[in-house]
Amino acid sequence: MKIIEKYILQRSAKMVLVALLPVLAIIWTTQVLGRVNLVTDNGQSIGSFMLLASCIVPMVLPLVLPFATVIGVSQTLTTMNTDSELTVIEASGAGRSVIFKPVLVLAAALSLLSFVVDNGVEPKVRVTFRELIASAYADLLSSVIEEKSFRQLDTDLYIQISRRLAGRTLEGLFISDTRNPAFQLIYYAREGAVDEAGTALIMRDGEVHRKTTTGDVSVVRFDSYTFDLSNFSQTRGQATLQSTDRDLPFLWNPDPNDEKFQKNPGEFRAELHRRLTEWSFPLVYALIALVIAGDARSQREARVHPMVTALGFAFLLRWASFYFSNQVETDAAYIPAMYAVPIVAVAVTSWLLFRGRRLQVADRLTASARDRLQPLVTRLTDGQKNGRT
Repeated sequence: MKIIEKYILQRSAKMVLVALLPVLAIIWTTQVLGRVNLVTDNGQSIGSFMLLASCIVPMVLPLVLPFATVIGVSQTLTTMNTDSELTVIEASGAGRSVIFKPVLVLAAALSLLSFVVDNGVEPKVRVTFRELIASAYADLLSSVIEEKSFRQLDTDLYIQISRRLAGRTLEGLFISDTRNPAFQLIYYAREGAVDEAGTALIMRDGEVHRKTTTGDVSVVRFDSYTFDLSNFSQTRGQATLQSTDRDLPFLWNPDPNDEKFQKNPGEFRAELHRRLTEWSFPLVYALIALVIAGDARSQREARVHPMVTALGFAFLLRWASFYFSNQVETDAAYIPAMYAVPIVAVAVTSWLLFRGRRLQVADRLTASARDRLQPLVTRLTDGQKNGRT
């Protein structure tokens, strides 16, 4: 690789990092703040929280990386054009490949990184992420709930304990259960314990108050009463895997007995083809940036900033990809359209680069807007002059 090519490669790579890291940090922070309750509410250690936070990065990287690519490449080329570096390169007789080659090498590397993360790292991280979330809610009664404080176990289900004794014994239990709109249940018990499986709370020496919507109250005393926890204790202790959590071999050949696949096979189909198409977007977006900002232009040309134009096309392609991906969930006929989005974009941008063409849409829009606004500006200026005279 020539010196000038290394120079462009280094500048582009640095600019991609400059665009990637702040956006990644913002998204990571917002996601992490939403999980702080794992420490504050569920008694998890700071180590578990940091492990959970680190799992978020591979989950958002494939989404942010293409846009960081188009921003980094377009901004690098625009700056080089402003500094007349692209003009010097063309005047020296160097071919356009001197500019294209380092950008395409960088984009190919980023696309490969996106494929590895999206299909290899992210599914494993997502499984770990869900297992951490599930384990944070497992065995809630015996290890997490604080003494003398009301805690919500489920919607309209609250519990308070006075003391936690040795083993799994709890003393002074109060439970309010209003999940059934027909009546309200309030349990009092001198002591209780969670069974080894974590599926039941066995209360002893207590009473249950049952109040109906008409105001009738009945009180039943008991020596021993079993309160079922299986509806929320067991399910919280088990990680439920979605289509986005599955690896590529599973998506390619799903287990027909998988519960999630049986409920919505289209979701797994859409996820498979999303994995096989969206990894190419860093390369596609880099080609768009090259077409828009990859040649020397006069600073006197009236045009929208190349980065704005490139981002506009990038968002349009991303929207098309999301749209067809959602359609594939219900209709497999849209699968070719998912592959057509990156393939057509690569074909068109490659043809424009090969033919030495450049996109004139932004220039024409700017010129049209200038021509339409010029009479208004002239009238305003003349009015101000007449007012002064």
